[in-house]
Amino acid sequence: MSAQKGKDLLLKVDAEGQGNFTTIAGLRSRRIAFNAATVDITDSESAGRWRELLGGAGVQRAALSGSGIFKDAGSDATLRQIFFDSRVVPFQAVIPDFGTVTGPFQVTALEYGGEHDGEVTFEATLESAGALAFVAA
Repeated sequence: MSAQKGKDLLLKVDAEGQGNFTTIAGLRSRRIAFNAATVDITDSESAGRWRELLGGAGVQRAALSGSGIFKDAGSDATLRQIFFDSRVVPFQAVIPDFGTVTGPFQVTALEYGGEHDGEVTFEATLESAGALAFVAA
């Protein structure tokens, strides 16, 4: 994968679950992280006392996050309502020249901030809440 513009990594939400994804407006930074928990099966007979892991046994998860400014009243209200309702809804991360990750996420953090001489900003964190689908670019 060659160098890409950060603005091309998009976070989208399908608030109604109808397959209509809308880009969350005003994001200046975005991030997606994948993690897998390990299951340690090391015992006294492990070769050279090296740790051994059980493949395919750990819990996988993904986290999406973004921060930015309020730019679009509709997507701001949607994200806020999803948080206050504690709903799990489909989100999508579009990663240029890599692919698209789609699946259920819950908004686990929504923060607002601002300086006296600047704009109001927000930060959102989402955690996966089920199986994710990946489609290569």
